[in-house]
Parts: sequence; C-alpha cells; structure tokens
Amino acid sequence: VQLQASGGGLVQAGGSLRLSCAASGRTLSTLAWFRQAPGKERDFVAVIRWSDGTTRYPISMNDRVTISRDNAKNTGYLQLNSLKPEDTAIYYCAAGTHDRGYYTLRIRDFDFWGQGTQVTVSS
Repeated sequence: VQLQASGGGLVQAGGSLRLSCAASGRTLSTLAWFRQAPGKERDFVAVIRWSDGTTRYPISMNDRVTISRDNAKNTGYLQLNSLKPEDTAIYYCAAGTHDRGYYTLRIRDFDFWGQGTQVTVSS
C-alpha cells in the first residue's frame, strides 16, 4: 500500500483545512491520521474503518475534526475546523490491511504510512 498525503498549508487561527490521503495497492481495512509537533511524540487524531465508515477520535479534539473516506477514489480525508496554533504539526496518514489499529490506536498497528503534510496555524 502506498499513501500520498496532501492538503496541508498555512492557515489563520479559527480557519479550516481538509487533508487528503490517496491510497494505492491493497485494499485497506483502516485509515488513520496522526500528527507530530516539533519535539513531541506522534499523537493519534482520527481513524476510520474502511468497510463501514465507523470512526474514532480522541476526546482532546473536541469535535473539531472529521475523518471520512471515498471508496470510489480510494482516498481518505481529514477535515480540520476551528484550528488553533497548537494544532501546528506534520499530519501523517496511516493505514492497515487489518482492523487491529482501529481498536488499539497504536502507531505500531498501522503498517503503512504516508510522507506527512505540514499544517501551520498562525495566531
């Protein structure tokens, strides 16, 4: 599986961005987004189960993010709303050909990773 993330950029606080993750190769079971700010660990942002579209989010995101997928395009999306400067990070999409990552939310349970896309939020 190859993943290509895109859609990052510079946005003012309060703005929105939609990130895309185009997948090719094998059929996906799960698609997730993580983010990593400078000097910090990579954190879970959202995950979707490809078969039925069920989703999970961390409570910390406070309904500001929405993950979705387009089966026909084999592409996942992450809608980011009400962005804050602390949302500044590199956002990575990750995928698995099994459901394990959907339940554990652990980085090691996602087998494939995109290259990341930078999101910068100015105050």
